[in-house]
Amino acid sequence: MPLTMKRTLSLFLLAATLPLASLTQAAEWPTDTVRLVVPYAPGGTTDVLSRKVADLLQQQIGTVVVENRPGAGSTMATGQLARGGRGADHTILMASPGHTIGPVIYKKLPYEPVKDFKFIRNIIEIPNVMVVPADSPYNSVEEFVEAAKTKEMTFSSAGIGSSIHMSGELFKTMTGTKMTHVPFRGSGEALPALLSGDVDVSFENMPTVLSHIQSGKLKALAVTSKEASPYLPDVEPLSKVGADLGLGDFVTTAWFGLIADDQMSDQAVETLQTALDKVMDDQGFKDFAAQIGGEPATEEGDSFRDYVAEDVQRWQRVAGQAELN
Repeated sequence: MPLTMKRTLSLFLLAATLPLASLTQAAEWPTDTVRLVVPYAPGGTTDVLSRKVADLLQQQIGTVVVENRPGAGSTMATGQLARGGRGADHTILMASPGHTIGPVIYKKLPYEPVKDFKFIRNIIEIPNVMVVPADSPYNSVEEFVEAAKTKEMTFSSAGIGSSIHMSGELFKTMTGTKMTHVPFRGSGEALPALLSGDVDVSFENMPTVLSHIQSGKLKALAVTSKEASPYLPDVEPLSKVGADLGLGDFVTTAWFGLIADDQMSDQAVETLQTALDKVMDDQGFKDFAAQIGGEPATEEGDSFRDYVAEDVQRWQRVAGQAELN
């Protein structure tokens, strides 16, 4: 075969294989272990949910390792994520209201909560519960508010900037009560203080306190969602039982979703979204969500980004009312 013909044939074969090579390369993500960062200490809702999601994601995309990086109301781990760099394409973070509250509490953060990230998928929404110790003298929201207007109460949280913290601040502002915030490093540390009566009240995530309410170790005075939760059907919304106390507009829920640095490739985001759709359809996950009192979320991509942007604005208003700015 003449040299020119051989060269032409070689170029033709090379060109023919390029699309196949591109498809193969695109299908290879992930090419490394995926790290799922939890910006809180072990034991809380974010941690428990992250580990369940990681277990199910592994069935779709391979090894997923959970890393706890608590500190500064989730902003430390989020700041590390926003720096990107090596590993950005294989690192995801379980975001929650701390992601939108942090920038309101901490003024000099090295990131912007919306524009510096890719929003993969919102996963679940969970109401908080206003709870008091079992031996507390208060059996209703009305009784608690009446007492808190004459003497100073304490409320615990999983840390400064958590939805638990901000729910307490909002309650204090709307009712004009005297309440001091007592932050802990995660719900794993905050819960024992509540159970022992070292603090008067908390607005904890439902998964953290549900079993203790059911066993009688804690008393639930109200839920913070707009409607009663099917998992605590006898506990009414705070906006209803507290309507005459200035709480008619009190609605807060904790959301949990996966985000990544804005350097993450579109292919990685799409692969994760497809995998998460399967996770959400898994009966084991549905059962798990029911156990922790959660409702499946629907936002992903741009709709998730818009959801987060609206949440930032909401907490800015709350912080202004509570004079936390």
